[in-house]
Amino acid sequence: MALSENKQKALRGELHHAFVPELLAERRKCSQATSRYNNAGAVGSDITRRRQVELWRDIVGDTTPLPPKAPSEQEDECLFEEDPWVEAPIRIDYGTNVVLGQNVFINFNCTIVDTCAVIIGSRTLIAPNVSIYSGLHPLDPVLRNGTKGPEAGKPVSIGEDCWIGGNAVILPGVTVGKGAVVGAGSVVTKDVPQYTVVAGNPARVIRSIEPGEHAARYDCSVEVTESERPA
Repeated sequence: MALSENKQKALRGELHHAFVPELLAERRKCSQATSRYNNAGAVGSDITRRRQVELWRDIVGDTTPLPPKAPSEQEDECLFEEDPWVEAPIRIDYGTNVVLGQNVFINFNCTIVDTCAVIIGSRTLIAPNVSIYSGLHPLDPVLRNGTKGPEAGKPVSIGEDCWIGGNAVILPGVTVGKGAVVGAGSVVTKDVPQYTVVAGNPARVIRSIEPGEHAARYDCSVEVTESERPA
């Protein structure tokens, strides 16, 4: 189905009207999908990994068929080991503008305003209470005009192998480079160079990262036996 001119403007980040039937319906659909996801993942619930992935794909509009069910639950879970892992609850505006890479982990209470594309690269870890905003409002209050005025947006891109600390805020138009770390509580207002640590409000580079500098000290292939596990 052809996109309306207003929807095309929204996806391009141009001024558009968000409180029109078309976009209201899209946000309502996403709200219903996220409610199903969040309720299924409530404390004490018994949701399978397959069902969790299915509900997540419903939020983001991924129509890729699930693989045939494996004989055992453990084997079945292994079929989805590359899928993103998103802890409930999460809040998203549209869902269809969110793209997550493989092995992404998003902890609870994440908010994503996906007026424009929000792309998160593979193996990136996002701590609790992180907010990612791609939506903007005009500074001029006359133009802004509450729900009757237009809004705009800028895409957000978070690269592969990043770590976003708890309560961090990523603002519209920001690109976080590959392997970067955003300190807890930071407000990221401009692009983050790859392999750097940024922190503060506004976030500033505080050090660089040398990829692999600590990996040699930790052998990820070593398995912990039952007798070695902490009590």
